Amino acid sequence: MNNDFPTVNMQAPKYLNLGCGTRHHPDWINIDIASRGPGIIQHDLSQGIPLPDSSCDVVYHAAVLEHMHRSGAEAFMAECFRVTKPGGIVRIAVPDLEKICQLYLFKMNAALNGDELAASDYDWLMLELFDQSVREKSGGEMLNYLQQNPLPNETFVYERIGEEGRQLVKNLQKKESHGRLNFPSFSKLIRGLRVLSRVVSYRLPKLLICSSDRRALEIGRFRLSGEVHRWGYDRYSLARLLRLTGFQDPQLRDAKTSKIINWTRFNLDTLPDGTIIKPDLFFMEAIKP
Repeated sequence: MNNDFPTVNMQAPKYLNLGCGTRHHPDWINIDIASRGPGIIQHDLSQGIPLPDSSCDVVYHAAVLEHMHRSGAEAFMAECFRVTKPGGIVRIAVPDLEKICQLYLFKMNAALNGDELAASDYDWLMLELFDQSVREKSGGEMLNYLQQNPLPNETFVYERIGEEGRQLVKNLQKKESHGRLNFPSFSKLIRGLRVLSRVVSYRLPKLLICSSDRRALEIGRFRLSGEVHRWGYDRYSLARLLRLTGFQDPQLRDAKTSKIINWTRFNLDTLPDGTIIKPDLFFMEAIKP
């Protein structure tokens, strides 16, 4: 890993939130590839973690690992191990491949027996299994599914995608009403640079290549953007990865339970009212010896 890291104030709390997105807390060191709020360190985690060895009491990341190639996951988790203090905790949340597969088989059998609602649930689960990995444009077929109004299986879909999904559907409905989709999380800086970046990075190359090559370029740029899922994990494979990179005693948790003191007050996996933010994830913690 590259050790040429930006300077970080190590007097800050030694709780580390990697790939934080919009879920961050001022008591934590929050790092993401794009800064979406005050105090978030902008950094590409494929280049390592910009902190010294054995500097963090807790390392946490949710819905990050599945976006990495399997070949890069071990190196990333080795970085997590490096920055964790002896006796420190790593907490990981990833989509639950085991649960998706169990639901898929259950809904498929129900659909085969004529259950129309189960057939809609089956369609959604197929998207969870495949679309997030094979899509060639932002949102993929999952976005098309969520644009249905009404959703044929709204209760089940919301059980799977949780509060973040509800907000996405609300935004999609606003797009229908107002003709555009509003993303409040986009920073002013990104909006201000959009025109320039499109001209330099996208439009100029398109003038120099044929239509089929342009399509290949668009797909390639999207596939490298970080949105797609590159691997899946279950309780066996995640525990094995943790042990492989040096952590010990991997234990399943839920969104509300943790060895991290006063975990729920940080509202990283749950809202203040206790609502689970991403119910499709499962949670595992381990210790650095």
